[in-house]
Amino acid sequence: MEIIPLEIPDILLIQPVVYGDERGFFKETFRKELLLEHDITVDFVQDNYSRSKKGTLRGLHYQLERGQDKLVLVGRGRVLDVAVDVRVGSPTFGKSVSVELSDKNHQMLFIPKGFAHGFCVMSDEADFLYKCSEYYHPESERGVYWNDPDLQIEWPELNSDYILSPKDEHHPFLKDMEHNDLPVWKP
Repeated sequence: MEIIPLEIPDILLIQPVVYGDERGFFKETFRKELLLEHDITVDFVQDNYSRSKKGTLRGLHYQLERGQDKLVLVGRGRVLDVAVDVRVGSPTFGKSVSVELSDKNHQMLFIPKGFAHGFCVMSDEADFLYKCSEYYHPESERGVYWNDPDLQIEWPELNSDYILSPKDEHHPFLKDMEHNDLPVWKP
């Protein structure tokens, strides 16, 4: 596995080694010792799996009191995965990283707590898997409006409208959020 820091260095792109032949392929999707070599001491406690159809946009979510580090990948299909730094005081506050994850490129992202996270499905369907360092806690879940113009996220252009949950349609813009609803950056 190769681990590559992105424009926001806390976000890491992970490129696993993929062994393929006429039967298909094999890849390692998690190796704790490799993360430890990069000072990632996360203890993952929950795995999640979602299947979504084309145009589904999930996010941008984070948990405030029980922040989650995430290791995300696509098992089938193709998505644009987005992480936004919402940590008050961070030098990259309000900046985002967008990466296409697919079953073809096999790439994964490590997203630390303090980032709002979301993705948009670009293939007919996508299976999205992610490891979390904290259990889902609905009371501490927060969100930022997916199409906040200040975030300058270039969502994929589709031949149809995005499919959003009612909750995701009504998150506030980042600039309108109270600081007590945002995580604090700890250098």
